Amino acid sequence: MRDKAFVFKERSQFHNFIGKNPKIQEIYNLVETLADLQSTVLITGESGTGKELIAEALHFKGTRQRAPMVKVNCSALSVNILESELFGHVKGAFTGAIKDRIGRFEAARGGSIFLDEIGDISPKVQIQLLRVLEDRVIERLGQSTPIKVDVRIIAATNRPLADLVASGSFRHDLFYRLKVVELFLPPLRHRLDDIPLLVEHFLMRFSGALDKDIRAISDDCMEIFLHHKWPGNVRELEHAIEHAAIVCQTPLITYNDLPRSITEGLKRSSTTVESRRQEIVDALNQTLWNKSRAARLLGISRRTIYRKMLQFNISNEGYL
Repeated sequence: MRDKAFVFKERSQFHNFIGKNPKIQEIYNLVETLADLQSTVLITGESGTGKELIAEALHFKGTRQRAPMVKVNCSALSVNILESELFGHVKGAFTGAIKDRIGRFEAARGGSIFLDEIGDISPKVQIQLLRVLEDRVIERLGQSTPIKVDVRIIAATNRPLADLVASGSFRHDLFYRLKVVELFLPPLRHRLDDIPLLVEHFLMRFSGALDKDIRAISDDCMEIFLHHKWPGNVRELEHAIEHAAIVCQTPLITYNDLPRSITEGLKRSSTTVESRRQEIVDALNQTLWNKSRAARLLGISRRTIYRKMLQFNISNEGYL
């Protein structure tokens, strides 16, 4: 008997996340599987890849959708403030604590709490969070009474937690408690096929927000987007489209509307490629186009120089 193959429909959007790359489709399917479960989820990936959007999808697609989703940026708060924000405090717990205050865990009861940049929390908060994961209880600052909390924990980081564990700055037991299921979001440079879809999405958003009739971007702009490295990922693309939409005076965004960070990066990339090409040509000319000697001169293998010649379309015609 042949195994049945389950074919999932291709989607270009899931909740507020945009993309139809095969890796993104896998994430959509996994989010659907996890949405109704209470398991802790760790979302990893570079800054700007959309980790918060996936956290929202996990909450709003599941059974907790009618309860609160509380978000905490752990890297934006000092140790003492983060401790109070997460667990609350009672009057007199510290200077300035003039009344009792519930924390984010209590505020999220019945729902979800999203702990962004979890890799930045202090050793003290790590211990407290470990207790929450193990026993589902918290203690307000200045009080020793345990408080039960029914909260689903979703954490995210752009830092390699395994490396932090190895260096001793992150508890290994907390790491494994958080990483019940890991969702890795690929960087934009690994899902370039999603760029046209994302561009269309952001164009519609910003043309509406700015009350402009912007319908498309030029072919050369799209070509630039498809070759840009996008170190800031989808967030960088979003800001580039917003900038272009603001300065654009026609229905078509063109090269001159793009932010300098994009166009100057393109110029630097072109200069680097041409410089590398010329370096190989100079070595070949210096060795009378003896590939082995040129390779030794450049400190690379003979196979590599052949590959580079093919990559840069280099032949000895016209050079000697």
